[in-house]
Amino acid sequence: MDKTAVLVPCYNEAKTVQKVVEDFKRVLPDAKIYVYDNNSTDGTDQLARDAGAIVCYEYQQGKGNVVRRMFQEIEAECYIMTDGDDTYPAEFAPQMVDKVLNKKVDMVVGDRLSSTYFQENKRPFHNFGNSLVRFCINHIFQSNIKDIMTGYRAFSYRFVKTFPVLSRGFEIETEMTIHAISMNMALDNVIIEYRDRPEGSESKLNTVSDGLKVLRTILNLFKNYRPFEFFSAIALLLIIIAGILFVPLVWIPFCQTGQVDRFPTLIGCGFIVLAALLSFFSGMILDSIREKERREFEFRLALLSLLHQHRED
Repeated sequence: MDKTAVLVPCYNEAKTVQKVVEDFKRVLPDAKIYVYDNNSTDGTDQLARDAGAIVCYEYQQGKGNVVRRMFQEIEAECYIMTDGDDTYPAEFAPQMVDKVLNKKVDMVVGDRLSSTYFQENKRPFHNFGNSLVRFCINHIFQSNIKDIMTGYRAFSYRFVKTFPVLSRGFEIETEMTIHAISMNMALDNVIIEYRDRPEGSESKLNTVSDGLKVLRTILNLFKNYRPFEFFSAIALLLIIIAGILFVPLVWIPFCQTGQVDRFPTLIGCGFIVLAALLSFFSGMILDSIREKERREFEFRLALLSLLHQHRED
């Protein structure tokens, strides 16, 4: 098992991958550098190999698929994940490794948004999207993560080996963050500098389509990790809709005339209220199932720790 492994998912990063590998070899001389090539056509893999990295391949397109492969295949006590575009300085890696190995942090987030991101990044919609995602997750999940979508992170062994990778693309960072928050894993932030891509290097992130995928991921994970709150919100919305229809169209005329003139509206309101009750009780049932899953997750964590300790002995 490696002490520290640096994971670099790459897709057509020939202009920068050599520098990324060399920088991390310099600041983490004892670490193994793994570059996972995701169907590059510009010779990224050979350039990474020439720089001293261990090159592996993932043929299913998408960053989430690459992360799944890396987490499954690599064994290390501490994992550093960075991008191959040279936007994340390697100098912050030792501080992140120290938090994982010596302070028992499960996920260290490289926080770009508190430093130079908004000055360096030339894509205003990316800036807005990062701020929006951070606001949504921190308010929905009552957390204080400074940068939700950063690609610069450090992980513990137990996080990597218990994280179920479901996303296929760039929404993987959001999924990691919500999983760590929901499972009460130890989190920390390290403020890092961010530099924009060098000239000639193009981002693979599509602002609109990938942004919509991230927002959809947040909604799905909110439903899965906070089912009671999610379905209670739906129930409340349905009750409000029923009230808006019932009070002016049924109740007020009934108080004035003593007759119900709009039976279809009354029946429709009744069905809406029934739907609200079904949503509320569905949330309660799913929340109980979720609590059971959390207890099982804690048991798996304990078992993994015992196996890991036995392996070290």
